[in-house]
Amino acid sequence: MMRVALYTLGCKLNQVESEGIADAFRREGFQPVAPSQEADIYIVNTCTVTSKAEQKARRMIRKFASQPHEPLLLITGCYAELDGELLRKSASRLLILPMDQKASLMRLPASLNHSLEEGLSAAEGIRRFFHSGDTGGSPFDYRPDVFTYHARAFLKIEDGCDNECTYCRVRIARGKAVSLPADEVLSRCLDLERRGYREIVLTGVNISAYRDDRTGLAELLQLLSRRLSEPRIRLSSVEPDMLTDEMIEAFGLPIVQPHIHLPIQSGSPRIIARIGRSYRPEDVTEAVRKLREVKEDPFIAADMITGLPGEDEADFKASCDLAAACGLSQLHVFPYSPRPGTALYGAKDRVSEYIRDQRARELRELSRRQHQDYVQRQHHRVVTAVAEERITMDERPFWRVLTENYLHGVVEEKHLRLERGQRCTLRLDTSSGTAVGTPAD
Repeated sequence: MMRVALYTLGCKLNQVESEGIADAFRREGFQPVAPSQEADIYIVNTCTVTSKAEQKARRMIRKFASQPHEPLLLITGCYAELDGELLRKSASRLLILPMDQKASLMRLPASLNHSLEEGLSAAEGIRRFFHSGDTGGSPFDYRPDVFTYHARAFLKIEDGCDNECTYCRVRIARGKAVSLPADEVLSRCLDLERRGYREIVLTGVNISAYRDDRTGLAELLQLLSRRLSEPRIRLSSVEPDMLTDEMIEAFGLPIVQPHIHLPIQSGSPRIIARIGRSYRPEDVTEAVRKLREVKEDPFIAADMITGLPGEDEADFKASCDLAAACGLSQLHVFPYSPRPGTALYGAKDRVSEYIRDQRARELRELSRRQHQDYVQRQHHRVVTAVAEERITMDERPFWRVLTENYLHGVVEEKHLRLERGQRCTLRLDTSSGTAVGTPAD
Protein backbone atom coordinates (compact mmCIF):
# COMPACT_ATOMS: atom_id res chain seq x y z
CA MET A 1 0.00 0.00 0.00
CA MET A 2 1.49 3.32 -1.06
CA ARG A 3 1.76 5.94 1.66
CA VAL A 4 0.86 9.58 1.01
CA ALA A 5 1.66 12.49 3.35
CA LEU A 6 0.23 15.99 3.09
CA TYR A 7 2.05 18.93 4.63
CA THR A 8 -0.22 21.97 4.81
CA LEU A 9 0.74 25.57 5.47
CA GLY A 10 -1.56 28.53 6.01
CA CYS A 11 -5.28 29.05 6.27
CA LYS A 12 -8.31 26.88 6.97
CA LEU A 13 -9.03 26.94 3.23
CA ASN A 14 -5.75 25.16 2.54
CA GLN A 15 -6.60 22.74 5.34
CA VAL A 16 -9.97 21.80 3.87
CA GLU A 17 -8.43 21.34 0.43
CA SER A 18 -5.80 19.05 1.94
CA GLU A 19 -8.57 17.11 3.70
CA GLY A 20 -10.24 16.55 0.33
CA ILE A 21 -7.01 15.41 -1.29
CA ALA A 22 -6.20 13.03 1.59
CA ASP A 23 -9.67 11.52 1.40
CA ALA A 24 -9.40 11.05 -2.38
CA PHE A 25 -6.21 9.01 -1.86
CA ARG A 26 -7.76 7.07 1.01
CA ARG A 27 -10.80 6.09 -1.08
CA GLU A 28 -8.48 4.63 -3.74
CA GLY A 29 -6.62 2.45 -1.26
CA PHE A 30 -3.63 4.68 -0.52
CA GLN A 31 -2.64 5.21 3.11
CA PRO A 32 -2.59 8.83 4.33
CA VAL A 33 0.18 9.28 6.91
CA ALA A 34 1.53 12.17 8.94
CA PRO A 35 4.28 14.29 7.30
CA SER A 36 6.65 13.12 10.04
CA GLN A 37 6.34 9.57 8.75
CA GLU A 38 8.00 8.00 5.73
CA ALA A 39 5.85 8.30 2.62
CA ASP A 40 6.09 7.39 -1.06
CA ILE A 41 4.45 10.68 -2.09
CA TYR A 42 4.62 13.99 -0.24
CA ILE A 43 2.17 16.73 -1.18
CA VAL A 44 3.09 20.20 0.09
CA ASN A 45 0.20 22.67 0.12
CA THR A 46 1.96 26.03 0.32
CA CYS A 47 1.03 29.48 1.60
CA THR A 48 2.24 32.94 0.55
CA VAL A 49 0.78 35.12 3.32
CA THR A 50 4.23 35.77 4.84
CA SER A 51 7.84 35.25 3.83
CA LYS A 52 8.20 32.90 6.84
CA ALA A 53 5.49 30.63 5.42
CA GLU A 54 7.38 30.54 2.14
CA GLN A 55 10.69 29.81 3.90
CA LYS A 56 9.04 26.97 5.80
CA ALA A 57 7.69 25.52 2.55
CA ARG A 58 11.15 25.55 0.98
CA ARG A 59 12.69 23.98 4.08
CA MET A 60 10.13 21.16 4.18
CA ILE A 61 10.48 20.51 0.46
CA ARG A 62 14.23 20.09 0.86
CA LYS A 63 13.71 17.85 3.88
CA PHE A 64 11.27 15.55 2.08
CA ALA A 65 13.41 15.48 -1.08
CA SER A 66 16.55 14.50 0.84
CA GLN A 67 15.11 11.26 2.21
CA PRO A 68 17.12 8.22 1.05
CA HIS A 69 14.13 6.34 -0.37
CA GLU A 70 13.65 9.17 -2.90
CA PRO A 71 9.94 9.96 -2.53
CA LEU A 72 7.92 11.86 -5.11
CA LEU A 73 6.97 15.46 -4.30
CA LEU A 74 3.90 17.36 -5.52
CA ILE A 75 3.95 21.06 -4.67
CA THR A 76 0.82 23.20 -4.90
CA GLY A 77 -0.90 26.14 -3.20
CA CYS A 78 -0.56 29.91 -3.39
CA TYR A 79 3.24 30.04 -3.16
CA ALA A 80 3.58 27.41 -5.87
CA GLU A 81 1.25 29.48 -8.06
CA LEU A 82 3.31 32.66 -7.72
CA ASP A 83 6.88 31.34 -7.47
CA GLY A 84 6.78 27.89 -8.99
CA GLU A 85 10.03 28.33 -10.90
CA LEU A 86 11.89 29.21 -7.71
CA LEU A 87 10.50 26.14 -5.95
CA ARG A 88 11.36 23.93 -8.90
CA LYS A 89 15.02 24.74 -8.32
CA SER A 90 14.89 23.78 -4.64
CA ALA A 91 14.82 20.01 -5.15
CA SER A 92 14.64 17.25 -7.74
CA ARG A 93 11.79 14.75 -8.22
CA LEU A 94 9.12 17.37 -7.69
CA LEU A 95 6.20 18.55 -9.74
CA ILE A 96 4.76 22.06 -9.38
CA LEU A 97 0.98 22.27 -9.68
CA PRO A 98 -0.39 25.82 -10.18
CA MET A 99 -3.80 26.72 -8.81
CA ASP A 100 -5.65 25.80 -12.02
CA GLN A 101 -4.32 22.23 -11.60
CA LYS A 102 -4.68 21.90 -7.84
CA ALA A 103 -8.19 20.41 -7.94
CA SER A 104 -6.93 17.68 -10.28
CA LEU A 105 -5.27 16.14 -7.22
CA MET A 106 -8.77 14.88 -6.39
CA ARG A 107 -8.68 12.72 -9.57
CA LEU A 108 -5.03 11.76 -9.48
CA PRO A 109 -5.41 8.76 -7.10
CA ALA A 110 -7.83 6.89 -9.41
CA SER A 111 -5.64 7.57 -12.44
CA LEU A 112 -2.51 6.55 -10.54
CA ASN A 113 -4.14 3.27 -9.53
CA HIS A 114 -4.83 2.44 -13.18
CA SER A 115 -1.22 3.20 -14.07
CA LEU A 116 0.11 1.00 -11.27
CA GLU A 117 -2.16 -1.84 -12.42
CA GLU A 118 -0.64 -1.48 -15.89
CA GLY A 119 2.83 -1.93 -14.43
CA LEU A 120 3.96 1.69 -14.56
CA SER A 121 5.89 3.19 -11.67
CA ALA A 122 4.26 5.85 -9.50
CA ALA A 123 6.45 8.52 -11.10
CA GLU A 124 5.44 7.38 -14.58
CA GLY A 125 1.76 7.28 -13.61
CA ILE A 126 1.86 10.79 -12.17
CA ARG A 127 3.64 12.15 -15.23
CA ARG A 128 1.12 10.47 -17.55
CA PHE A 129 -1.80 11.98 -15.64
CA PHE A 130 -0.48 15.52 -15.66
CA HIS A 131 0.55 15.29 -19.32
CA SER A 132 -2.91 14.03 -20.31
CA GLY A 133 -4.39 17.52 -20.47
CA ASP A 134 -7.21 16.51 -18.11
CA THR A 135 -5.86 18.50 -15.19
CA GLY A 136 -8.48 21.18 -14.68
CA GLY A 137 -11.25 21.19 -12.11
CA SER A 138 -13.45 23.35 -9.94
CA PRO A 139 -12.23 25.06 -6.76
CA PHE A 140 -15.18 23.31 -5.09
CA ASP A 141 -14.16 19.76 -6.03
CA TYR A 142 -12.71 19.20 -2.54
CA ARG A 143 -15.43 17.21 -0.84
CA PRO A 144 -14.07 14.71 1.69
CA ASP A 145 -16.27 11.94 3.04
CA VAL A 146 -13.91 11.48 5.97
CA PHE A 147 -11.78 14.19 7.58
CA THR A 148 -8.32 12.81 8.31
CA TYR A 149 -6.93 15.73 10.29
CA HIS A 150 -10.04 17.21 11.94
CA ALA A 151 -12.90 15.95 14.09
CA ARG A 152 -15.13 18.70 12.74
CA ALA A 153 -16.24 19.11 9.13
CA PHE A 154 -14.94 21.93 6.96
CA LEU A 155 -16.88 23.13 3.92
CA LYS A 156 -15.43 25.44 1.29
CA ILE A 157 -18.16 27.80 0.13
CA GLU A 158 -16.07 30.53 -1.52
CA ASP A 159 -12.70 31.10 -3.19
CA GLY A 160 -10.80 34.18 -4.33
CA CYS A 161 -11.24 37.82 -3.34
CA ASP A 162 -12.26 41.01 -5.10
CA ASN A 163 -10.71 43.31 -2.51
CA GLU A 164 -7.47 45.08 -3.37
CA CYS A 165 -5.72 45.20 -0.02
CA THR A 166 -2.30 46.64 -0.70
CA TYR A 167 -0.40 44.17 1.50
CA CYS A 168 -2.08 40.93 0.35
CA ARG A 169 -0.63 38.45 -2.13
CA VAL A 170 -3.24 35.74 -1.68
CA ARG A 171 -5.79 37.52 -3.86
CA ILE A 172 -3.21 37.49 -6.69
CA ALA A 173 -2.75 33.74 -6.36
CA ARG A 174 -6.41 32.85 -5.88
CA GLY A 175 -8.06 35.28 -8.31
CA LYS A 176 -11.53 36.79 -8.25
CA ALA A 177 -14.21 35.71 -5.78
CA VAL A 178 -16.37 32.74 -6.76
CA SER A 179 -19.06 31.02 -4.66
CA LEU A 180 -20.55 27.56 -4.35
CA PRO A 181 -24.29 27.74 -5.22
CA ALA A 182 -26.50 27.93 -2.15
CA ASP A 183 -28.43 24.76 -2.98
CA GLU A 184 -25.14 22.88 -3.24
CA VAL A 185 -23.95 24.32 0.07
CA LEU A 186 -27.18 23.05 1.65
CA SER A 187 -26.85 19.65 -0.01
CA ARG A 188 -23.31 19.21 1.23
CA CYS A 189 -24.24 20.32 4.74
CA LEU A 190 -27.14 17.85 4.83
CA ASP A 191 -24.78 15.11 3.67
CA LEU A 192 -22.31 15.98 6.43
CA GLU A 193 -25.19 15.89 8.90
CA ARG A 194 -26.11 12.38 7.71
CA ARG A 195 -22.49 11.34 8.16
CA GLY A 196 -22.68 12.33 11.81
CA TYR A 197 -20.74 15.61 11.84
CA ARG A 198 -21.94 17.94 14.56
CA GLU A 199 -20.05 21.06 13.55
CA ILE A 200 -19.41 22.46 10.08
CA VAL A 201 -16.86 25.24 9.55
CA LEU A 202 -17.61 27.43 6.52
CA THR A 203 -14.38 28.45 4.83
CA GLY A 204 -13.10 30.50 1.92
CA VAL A 205 -10.57 33.20 1.11
CA ASN A 206 -13.23 35.78 1.97
CA ILE A 207 -16.57 34.21 2.93
CA SER A 208 -17.94 37.73 3.42
CA ALA A 209 -17.93 37.90 -0.40
CA TYR A 210 -20.21 34.86 -0.67
CA ARG A 211 -22.89 35.54 -3.26
CA ASP A 212 -25.26 33.27 -5.18
CA ASP A 213 -27.72 35.43 -7.06
CA ARG A 214 -29.60 37.18 -4.21
CA THR A 215 -28.17 34.93 -1.52
CA GLY A 216 -25.35 36.42 0.52
CA LEU A 217 -23.71 34.97 3.61
CA ALA A 218 -26.47 36.18 5.94
CA GLU A 219 -29.20 34.65 3.77
CA LEU A 220 -27.18 31.43 3.47
CA LEU A 221 -27.01 31.12 7.26
CA GLN A 222 -30.77 31.67 7.48
CA LEU A 223 -31.27 28.87 4.92
CA LEU A 224 -29.02 26.46 6.82
CA SER A 225 -30.75 27.35 10.07
CA ARG A 226 -34.11 26.33 8.61
CA ARG A 227 -32.93 23.01 7.15
CA LEU A 228 -30.26 21.55 9.44
CA SER A 229 -31.19 19.74 12.64
CA GLU A 230 -27.98 18.67 14.36
CA PRO A 231 -24.84 20.45 13.10
CA ARG A 232 -23.78 23.85 14.36
CA ILE A 233 -22.15 26.28 11.94
CA ARG A 234 -18.86 28.05 12.65
CA LEU A 235 -17.67 30.98 10.54
CA SER A 236 -14.00 31.07 9.62
CA SER A 237 -13.62 34.85 9.18
CA VAL A 238 -15.85 37.85 8.41
CA GLU A 239 -14.69 41.23 7.12
CA PRO A 240 -15.51 44.09 9.55
CA ASP A 241 -17.22 46.17 6.86
CA MET A 242 -19.52 43.24 6.04
CA LEU A 243 -21.00 43.10 9.54
CA THR A 244 -24.31 44.59 8.42
CA ASP A 245 -27.40 44.44 10.61
CA GLU A 246 -28.54 41.44 8.53
CA MET A 247 -25.23 39.67 9.09
CA ILE A 248 -25.28 40.37 12.83
CA GLU A 249 -28.85 39.05 13.01
CA ALA A 250 -27.70 35.87 11.26
CA PHE A 251 -24.79 35.54 13.70
CA GLY A 252 -27.39 35.52 16.46
CA LEU A 253 -29.07 32.39 15.08
CA PRO A 254 -28.88 29.42 17.48
CA ILE A 255 -27.22 27.30 14.77
CA VAL A 256 -24.23 29.69 14.55
CA GLN A 257 -21.48 29.16 17.10
CA PRO A 258 -20.67 32.14 19.40
CA HIS A 259 -17.26 32.71 17.80
CA ILE A 260 -16.22 35.10 15.06
CA HIS A 261 -12.88 36.19 13.62
CA LEU A 262 -12.38 39.71 12.26
CA PRO A 263 -9.41 40.62 10.01
CA ILE A 264 -9.06 44.14 11.43
CA GLN A 265 -5.31 44.51 10.68
CA SER A 266 -4.95 47.99 12.25
CA GLY A 267 -6.71 50.41 14.57
CA SER A 268 -5.33 53.50 12.84
CA PRO A 269 -7.64 55.24 10.34
CA ARG A 270 -4.61 56.39 8.37
CA ILE A 271 -3.12 52.91 8.08
CA ILE A 272 -6.51 51.29 7.40
CA ALA A 273 -6.97 53.63 4.43
CA ARG A 274 -3.46 53.01 3.17
CA ILE A 275 -3.89 49.24 3.09
CA GLY A 276 -7.07 49.58 1.05
CA ARG A 277 -9.63 48.66 3.70
CA SER A 278 -13.02 50.37 3.77
CA TYR A 279 -13.99 50.67 7.43
CA ARG A 280 -13.20 52.95 10.35
CA PRO A 281 -12.15 51.94 13.87
CA GLU A 282 -15.49 53.17 15.20
CA ASP A 283 -17.25 50.84 12.74
CA VAL A 284 -15.39 47.91 14.30
CA THR A 285 -16.27 49.02 17.84
CA GLU A 286 -19.95 49.37 16.94
CA ALA A 287 -20.05 46.01 15.17
CA VAL A 288 -18.49 44.27 18.16
CA ARG A 289 -21.04 45.90 20.45
CA LYS A 290 -23.87 44.59 18.28
CA LEU A 291 -22.36 41.10 18.09
CA ARG A 292 -22.43 40.95 21.88
CA GLU A 293 -26.09 41.91 21.87
CA VAL A 294 -27.10 38.82 19.88
CA LYS A 295 -24.80 36.27 21.58
CA GLU A 296 -23.86 35.88 25.23
CA ASP A 297 -20.16 36.80 25.58
CA PRO A 298 -19.02 35.40 22.22
CA PHE A 299 -15.36 34.70 21.46
CA ILE A 300 -14.32 37.56 19.17
CA ALA A 301 -10.84 37.24 17.69
CA ALA A 302 -9.01 39.45 15.22
CA ASP A 303 -6.00 39.64 12.93
CA MET A 304 -3.57 42.51 13.49
CA ILE A 305 -0.49 43.42 11.46
CA THR A 306 2.39 45.32 13.06
CA GLY A 307 4.97 47.37 11.19
CA LEU A 308 2.90 48.22 8.12
CA PRO A 309 4.69 50.87 6.05
CA GLY A 310 4.33 54.30 7.64
CA GLU A 311 3.05 52.97 10.97
CA ASP A 312 4.26 55.27 13.74
CA GLU A 313 3.83 55.05 17.51
CA ALA A 314 0.45 56.80 17.38
CA ASP A 315 -0.81 54.31 14.77
CA PHE A 316 0.38 51.37 16.84
CA LYS A 317 -1.21 52.80 19.98
CA ALA A 318 -4.49 53.10 18.05
CA SER A 319 -4.33 49.37 17.29
CA CYS A 320 -3.72 48.54 20.94
CA ASP A 321 -6.51 50.88 22.03
CA LEU A 322 -8.99 49.37 19.56
CA ALA A 323 -8.18 45.81 20.67
CA ALA A 324 -8.62 46.82 24.31
CA ALA A 325 -11.78 48.86 23.74
CA CYS A 326 -13.40 45.97 21.88
CA GLY A 327 -12.29 43.49 24.54
CA LEU A 328 -11.12 41.11 21.83
CA SER A 329 -10.73 37.56 23.09
CA GLN A 330 -7.60 36.82 21.08
CA LEU A 331 -5.33 38.49 18.56
CA HIS A 332 -3.55 36.75 15.71
CA VAL A 333 -0.56 39.04 15.30
CA PHE A 334 1.46 39.15 12.09
CA PRO A 335 4.64 41.22 11.72
CA TYR A 336 4.34 42.88 8.31
CA SER A 337 6.00 40.93 5.53
CA PRO A 338 6.54 42.77 2.22
CA ARG A 339 4.97 40.63 -0.50
CA PRO A 340 6.17 40.84 -4.11
CA GLY A 341 3.51 42.04 -6.52
CA THR A 342 1.58 44.06 -3.93
CA ALA A 343 1.20 47.84 -3.92
CA LEU A 344 3.11 48.19 -0.62
CA TYR A 345 6.05 46.06 -1.71
CA GLY A 346 8.10 49.05 -2.86
CA ALA A 347 7.10 51.34 0.02
CA LYS A 348 9.96 53.62 1.07
CA ASP A 349 8.73 54.24 4.62
CA ARG A 350 9.10 50.73 5.98
CA VAL A 351 9.24 50.24 9.71
CA SER A 352 12.43 48.65 11.00
CA GLU A 353 12.19 44.93 11.73
CA TYR A 354 13.25 45.58 15.33
CA ILE A 355 10.36 47.98 15.96
CA ARG A 356 7.93 45.83 13.98
CA ASP A 357 8.79 42.76 16.05
CA GLN A 358 8.73 44.68 19.33
CA ARG A 359 5.22 45.89 18.54
CA ALA A 360 4.21 42.33 17.69
CA ARG A 361 5.43 41.17 21.10
CA GLU A 362 3.44 43.92 22.83
CA LEU A 363 0.25 43.04 20.95
CA ARG A 364 0.73 39.35 21.71
CA GLU A 365 1.09 40.17 25.39
CA LEU A 366 -2.13 42.19 25.21
CA SER A 367 -3.75 39.22 23.50
CA ARG A 368 -2.53 36.87 26.24
CA ARG A 369 -4.05 39.05 28.95
CA GLN A 370 -7.35 39.52 27.18
CA HIS A 371 -7.60 35.82 26.36
CA GLN A 372 -6.93 35.01 30.01
CA ASP A 373 -9.66 37.43 31.04
CA TYR A 374 -12.08 35.79 28.64
CA VAL A 375 -11.25 32.29 29.88
CA GLN A 376 -11.76 33.34 33.50
CA ARG A 377 -15.20 34.77 32.65
CA GLN A 378 -16.31 31.33 31.48
CA HIS A 379 -15.94 29.76 34.95
CA HIS A 380 -19.03 27.63 35.70
CA ARG A 381 -20.53 28.43 32.30
CA VAL A 382 -22.44 25.60 30.59
CA VAL A 383 -21.43 25.15 26.96
CA THR A 384 -21.54 22.57 24.19
CA ALA A 385 -18.29 21.14 22.88
CA VAL A 386 -16.99 18.72 20.23
CA ALA A 387 -14.62 15.88 21.18
CA GLU A 388 -11.47 16.17 19.09
CA GLU A 389 -8.78 13.81 20.37
CA ARG A 390 -8.28 11.22 23.12
CA ILE A 391 -5.12 11.90 25.14
CA THR A 392 -3.42 10.73 28.32
CA MET A 393 -2.41 13.07 31.15
CA ASP A 394 -0.94 11.88 34.44
CA GLU A 395 -1.65 8.34 33.23
CA ARG A 396 -5.37 9.11 33.00
CA PRO A 397 -7.47 9.22 29.80
CA PHE A 398 -8.87 12.59 28.76
CA TRP A 399 -10.54 14.03 25.69
CA ARG A 400 -9.43 17.28 24.14
CA VAL A 401 -12.53 19.27 23.29
CA LEU A 402 -13.34 22.49 21.46
CA THR A 403 -16.17 24.47 23.01
CA GLU A 404 -18.81 26.37 21.09
CA ASN A 405 -17.06 29.61 22.08
CA TYR A 406 -13.68 28.39 20.82
CA LEU A 407 -11.97 27.35 24.04
CA HIS A 408 -9.61 24.41 23.83
CA GLY A 409 -10.27 22.31 26.91
CA VAL A 410 -10.22 18.80 28.35
CA VAL A 411 -12.69 16.46 30.01
CA GLU A 412 -11.65 13.36 31.93
CA GLU A 413 -12.98 10.18 30.35
CA LYS A 414 -14.21 8.81 33.66
CA HIS A 415 -16.70 11.68 33.74
CA LEU A 416 -17.85 11.38 30.15
CA ARG A 417 -17.15 8.65 27.61
CA LEU A 418 -16.98 10.23 24.17
CA GLU A 419 -16.24 9.46 20.55
CA ARG A 420 -14.32 11.63 18.10
CA GLY A 421 -16.60 14.32 16.70
CA GLN A 422 -19.34 13.77 19.29
CA ARG A 423 -21.00 16.84 20.80
CA CYS A 424 -21.45 17.06 24.55
CA THR A 425 -22.64 19.58 27.12
CA LEU A 426 -20.13 20.62 29.78
CA ARG A 427 -19.81 22.84 32.78
CA LEU A 428 -16.49 24.65 32.67
CA ASP A 429 -13.96 25.09 35.44
CA THR A 430 -11.47 27.75 34.34
CA SER A 431 -9.96 28.53 37.75
CA SER A 432 -6.61 27.08 36.66
CA GLY A 433 -6.53 29.19 33.49
CA THR A 434 -7.46 26.15 31.39
CA ALA A 435 -10.96 25.03 30.46
CA VAL A 436 -11.69 21.76 32.27
CA GLY A 437 -15.12 20.30 31.62
CA THR A 438 -17.44 18.07 33.59
CA PRO A 439 -20.91 16.88 32.56
CA ALA A 440 -23.48 19.63 33.04
CA ASP A 441 -26.22 18.80 35.56
